Amino acid sequence: MELYLDSANLPEIKDAFQLGFLDGLTTTPTFMHRDGVSDVDETILELAKIVPVLQVEALGKTAPEIEAEAHRLLDLGLDKTSTVFKIPISLEGAKACKKLISQGLQVNMHLVYTLQQAYIALSAGATYVCPLVGRLQDQGQDALGLVSQCVKAVDRYQYPSKIMFSSVRHPEHVRNALNMGVHACTIPWKVLKNLASNHFTDIGTQQFFEHTRLMTLKVKDVMRQTNTTISIQHRILDALVKMTQSKLGAITLVTENGAICGIFTDGDLRRLLEKEGEGVLAKPLAQLPKGSPKVIATDATLQAASLVFKEYKIDNLVVVNGERAVGMLDIQDLLES
Repeated sequence: MELYLDSANLPEIKDAFQLGFLDGLTTTPTFMHRDGVSDVDETILELAKIVPVLQVEALGKTAPEIEAEAHRLLDLGLDKTSTVFKIPISLEGAKACKKLISQGLQVNMHLVYTLQQAYIALSAGATYVCPLVGRLQDQGQDALGLVSQCVKAVDRYQYPSKIMFSSVRHPEHVRNALNMGVHACTIPWKVLKNLASNHFTDIGTQQFFEHTRLMTLKVKDVMRQTNTTISIQHRILDALVKMTQSKLGAITLVTENGAICGIFTDGDLRRLLEKEGEGVLAKPLAQLPKGSPKVIATDATLQAASLVFKEYKIDNLVVVNGERAVGMLDIQDLLES
C-alpha cells in the first residue's frame, strides 16, 4: 500500500519526508488556505522539490478548463512523471481525466462518496480513485463499505486504477485500509506520527535502555560528587544545607581525617525533628550514632549497585575509591540518563 502524507504545512512536510519512505504528498486548496498560503504556485513548486510525488488540484468547471489548468501547472515547471492532478468527481471532471490520461499524465479523481461515482472515475481511467472516509462517516454513512466495494470493483473488472483511502482521522483507519487491500492511503502528519507507537512497545524499549545502562555503565559514570560528604564537626543544619544543594536525600559523615563514620539521611532528619524539635538543627553531627553505611566502588557496574539497593532496601550508597568516600549514588541514578 502506497503511503502518502496529506498536508500543506511546509514545516511538517519537511519533517515527514525526512523519514525517507513516504511515497508522496496529497494537498488541497483548503489545506493551503488553512495554513495561510498566499502564493499557491510558488508553494506548489516548493513542495515539488521536497516530495517524490506531488498530488495537486487542477480546478476547473469544464473539462477544457481542467485540462488547461493541468498544463498551466506543468508549464510552471512541474514534472509530469512525479505529478498527479487531483480532480473532483463529475462528468466534466471524468471527461478531463480521460483526456489527461491519454496524454500520459496521472489523475486522482477524488471527493468520491458513492460507488457510482467511483465507477465513473474507474471508467475514465483515473490513476487514483479517492473516497473520503472520515467525511463520509461524519454523515453517518458506511464509508468502509464503500471503500471495500471500490477495491472489489478494481479487482473484479481489472481496472488499472488504484483506490486511495483518504480523510483519515485516526490509526484505526489505516488498519482498515490495510485489511481492505486498498492500494494507497494518504494520512495527516498527526496520525502518521502515531502509527509506530504503542504503550507496550514504549515499556519494552525503556526496559532495554535501562537494562543496557545497568550492564554497561559504571558507578563513577553517574555518581554525584558535589556536597556528598560532611565532617562530623559540623552541625545537622550544615548537613541539611549541603543535602539541599546536592538534591540528595543523604550525605556521608566523615572524620577530620576523611574516614567514613556514618551516613545522615532525610529520614534521620525527620525522626530527630519529631523527637527533639527544631533545636536539633544546632546539634553537632559528632553526637549522632556512628555506623558503617553500605558502600560501592567507583568501578562497580550499576547492575552490582542495583543488587545492593535491592538486598538492603536502601536508597543511597556511599561511593568509595579504596576507603575514601568520593561520591554518593541515589537509587534514581540507576534510571536517569
